[in-house]
Amino acid sequence: MRKHLVVIQGRDRADGQAHVGEGFTTTKKIGGAVVRNRARRRLRVISRELLPQFGRPGYDYVFIARAGTAGAPWERLLDDVKTALIRLHRD
Repeated sequence: MRKHLVVIQGRDRADGQAHVGEGFTTTKKIGGAVVRNRARRRLRVISRELLPQFGRPGYDYVFIARAGTAGAPWERLLDDVKTALIRLHRD
């Protein structure tokens, strides 16, 4: 079983607005400032690509980078985020 590169938390705002919110977090556990910033930039690009398709209006999402996010192959990172978003709304 492979390790997840990203954890995504979602919350329904229940305020009636259709806006999709997003936030990004990286900790010092994954590396220094350069590594954390690279991981955050990669997650921003992926969220712009996938949230319109897999996000729900009225939800806020927090993308939490894990070790390996900054250096993982792009396709694997894209797949992990897509899978996490689908699982989040599976109910």
